[in-house]
This record gives sequence, C-alpha cells and structure tokens, in this order.
Amino acid sequence: MKNYTNFRKIIAVFHLYGISLMGKRKFDNLYEVHKMDQIFVLGLIFELELALHREMEDDEAYAAQVPVNIIEKLLE
Repeated sequence: MKNYTNFRKIIAVFHLYGISLMGKRKFDNLYEVHKMDQIFVLGLIFELELALHREMEDDEAYAAQVPVNIIEKLLE
C-alpha cells in the first residue's frame, strides 16, 4: 500500500512539470525530448525527494536523464 501512495506522489510531481509517465513516455530523455535544462531536472528531483522523504546521491541526481531511472533510484 505504501508503494501505491509513493507512486501517486511521484506522478503528481511529474505532472506539475508537464511530464507524462504513461506508456513509452516514461522512457523519454528529459534533456532531449522535454528540452529541460539541468537546473529544472535537479529541481524536479528535489521536489520528488521532498515528497517521498528520501534522498538521492548527488552524482546520481546529476546523471539522471530518464524518469524511470529517477523513480527506481528513489524507491530503492
């Protein structure tokens, strides 16, 4: 049940940034497909960390490019 709650929080934060996680869209590169700057990606990760009360390592946050990878790292 806790995973369901976490997924709802994750979807809500991605929705705020205009990113859909449905179908193959969850594999879209944030830099190339969504044309986001690194500061916006780091802001997205920060908001996800706040919503889930978890932290990612800095090197993982800077290397993150795909929503699925970000979600996997936060739910480990």
